Amino acid sequence: MTFLPVHAIVNLRMLFLLIGACCILVGVNGGWDEEVGLLRRGRGGAGGGYQREFDYFKLSLQWPGTYCRRTRRCCSSNACCSRSNSPPVFTIHGLWTEYNDGTWPACCSGKAFDEREISTLLEPLRKYWPSLSCGSPRSCHHRKGSFWAHEWEKHGTCAYPVVHDEYEFFLTTLNVYFKYNVTEVLLEAGYVPSDSDKYPLGGIISSIENAFHATPELTCSGDALEELRICFYKNFEPRDCARDTSTLSRGSCPQYVSLPAQGSWEIRSSNTTAAS
Repeated sequence: MTFLPVHAIVNLRMLFLLIGACCILVGVNGGWDEEVGLLRRGRGGAGGGYQREFDYFKLSLQWPGTYCRRTRRCCSSNACCSRSNSPPVFTIHGLWTEYNDGTWPACCSGKAFDEREISTLLEPLRKYWPSLSCGSPRSCHHRKGSFWAHEWEKHGTCAYPVVHDEYEFFLTTLNVYFKYNVTEVLLEAGYVPSDSDKYPLGGIISSIENAFHATPELTCSGDALEELRICFYKNFEPRDCARDTSTLSRGSCPQYVSLPAQGSWEIRSSNTTAAS
């Protein structure tokens, strides 16, 4: 039997230790494994481990008239308190990465949110992607932050390899929002904001299907439409959001729904206070 010299055994042990250290560092910092097509969670990810690449995108839009009816106090971050002169339009909740089985990846590898990275996009973001509450959602890095920070760290970091960084995530979302203009489609079909009229849910779904050739997903608060979601393949061509479109597309909504007018969610400016 042939034995390795002592110095060779020591060198092999050092090599194994170095390989192990590299693996540990990769696991901590997170990244993309090209060979297996998996996203590794970084420091902000809950539970660690691998998350496979997502299957499709979901653009979630919120109707301010419904959200802002719940406003009880004002702050500088709550757009419900300062948008009385803006036209009533769907605003962006987020661009989410989804799996076909109904689950989704979250808090993947990537840098923490930095508003300086999107400084040239702030004007359209404030108008079309505003926060509609005074809350500070918790980010993947275990600290409270802005609405945009939450959306980037939880969802945007999982959009690789389609989206590569924070700026591209927000720019891409805005472009998709403008290209697939849900508000315009519904207005042209006669679905206008009203505090008295109710509309057939099936008619709203059909209008979106006719315009984008895909079935949307809707959620409601009571009889008021709260969110409308459009789904996309990775090339941003529309696709159905759910496999069973006859049930899941209707979400929590009744047969007839309302689109509360902007006047119902205006907050008196005299009550507006800056956030502490």
